[in-house]
Amino acid sequence: MNADAVVLDIDGVLVDVADSYRRAIVEAVDRLYGDTISREEVQLFKDAGGFNNDWELTYAAALYVLAAREVDLPLSEFTAQIAERGGGLDAAEAVAEDVLDDPQPVFDEWDPTALRETFQALYLGSDLYRDLEGGDPPFEASGYIHDEPVLLEQATLDALSVRELGVVTGRPSAEADIALDRVTLELDDDHRFTMDDWEEGKPHPAALVTVAERLGAQSVVFVGDTLDDVKTALNADAADSERVYYGVGVLSGGLSGDEGRQKFSEIGAAAVVEDVNEVPDLLE
Repeated sequence: MNADAVVLDIDGVLVDVADSYRRAIVEAVDRLYGDTISREEVQLFKDAGGFNNDWELTYAAALYVLAAREVDLPLSEFTAQIAERGGGLDAAEAVAEDVLDDPQPVFDEWDPTALRETFQALYLGSDLYRDLEGGDPPFEASGYIHDEPVLLEQATLDALSVRELGVVTGRPSAEADIALDRVTLELDDDHRFTMDDWEEGKPHPAALVTVAERLGAQSVVFVGDTLDDVKTALNADAADSERVYYGVGVLSGGLSGDEGRQKFSEIGAAAVVEDVNEVPDLLE
């Protein structure tokens, strides 16, 4: 791939979020409803598509937990039906309404606002919650954001920096700042897109195409850890006739091993690597 620009996702690419975002998803649901899904099962929602926003994934996981108390429905079937409806939270709500004889009591108990507050308290911790959310957290916590090992090696960053670099992430801007500071990746504001900059989310191509335009790129590699990341590159390639886009999947997020490699390949990834540190070799 003779690309002149590399655009990176953050979670699962630059930093490991298994003990931060994914832990917060699982524990937020458990705190409010006394039951939850496993960290491994979070990937079922990611694979279903449309859950680039981890708050919305948390809401969908909670909805499943509540629905499963009323009807015998394996999580794999719930997420498969979400995928069939196009993915995302709206699809999860539609599935719940479809499988429940009387969905109203479940939706009455379901509280996305409380789930978001709980998630943010767990993830940010009390001090950052007060700084970023502008109020007191629902409980005191140390914050899982501090448990995000850096995946990007300095030598890799140096090698990638000979090309134009950008970031497209589902993180809020302030949380993206924290991760980028941790990996010492400095970018102009207009060379990155966060949750705060666009409504559609991945796999919609708008953010990636806009960053590519701003970078002045003719060919772009987009590196991500989910199927939606690769689909974003494929959608951008279809939408933007001025440029070529390659989607590269890394196995350092939720997808791993031979199964993860196969899933990436089946949807059209240009390459699949163990982690972001193998990307420079693809570009030489």
